[in-house]
Amino acid sequence: MAQTAAHLVNHVIPYVPVRQWVLSLPIPLRLLLAEKPKLVTPMLQRVQTNAAGQVVLKLKTPWRDGTTHLVMSPLAFMQRLAALVPRPRLRLIRFHDVLAPNAELRALVVPQDPEAPEAKPAECEAHCAHHRPVRLSWAKFLKRVFDLDLEQCPNCCGELKIIAAILKQPVIAKTLTHLGLRARAPPRAPARGQALQAA
Repeated sequence: MAQTAAHLVNHVIPYVPVRQWVLSLPIPLRLLLAEKPKLVTPMLQRVQTNAAGQVVLKLKTPWRDGTTHLVMSPLAFMQRLAALVPRPRLRLIRFHDVLAPNAELRALVVPQDPEAPEAKPAECEAHCAHHRPVRLSWAKFLKRVFDLDLEQCPNCCGELKIIAAILKQPVIAKTLTHLGLRARAPPRAPARGQALQAA
C-alpha cells in the first residue's frame, strides 16, 4: 500500500504550488487493497507519466478508432477522478419500474409492515417515526464517516452516554491542561509548494 501511495505521489499526482492532493478510499476497500496488493498493480500499470509530465492512461480495450492511450495534463486527470466521486448523501442505488419510489404497483411487490391498530392523531404525531426529526447526533456522524464508535466503551464494550459538550475556549483549555494534554493545536506546516518556492 505504501508503494502505491509513493508511486502516485512521485509519478502521477502533479506538484501544485499551494494545494496538496489527497486520494482517499473507503476503509473496507483500503483493508482489501492492503491484504491483496495485486489488485492495485494492474491499475498502476495503466497510469503513467510521459517525459513531458503529462498523464498517460492506457485503455483496457482499444476504441473503434484505434485509440489505445489517453494523454492529458495532470490537472485534467485529477478533474476526471474527482468527477467520479459522488456527491455527499447521494443515493447510489437507483430503483426503476415497479421498484421505483412512486410506482403505482410498488405496494404489491414490496413487503409491507403488519397492520398496526389505528392511533389517535395526537399520539401519532408524537410517536411515529415519520414525524420525528431525522437529525443525527455528532457521535453517529463520526461513526458513519470515520468508523469511530463514540457510543461504545473501548474497554468493556458497554454503552457510553454523552453527558456534556464543552464549547467555551477557556473551559476547554483548562480541562486539557488539567489532563496533561496540549491546549493548543499544533502549528500548521506550510504546503509543499511554498517550501519549493522559498528554495
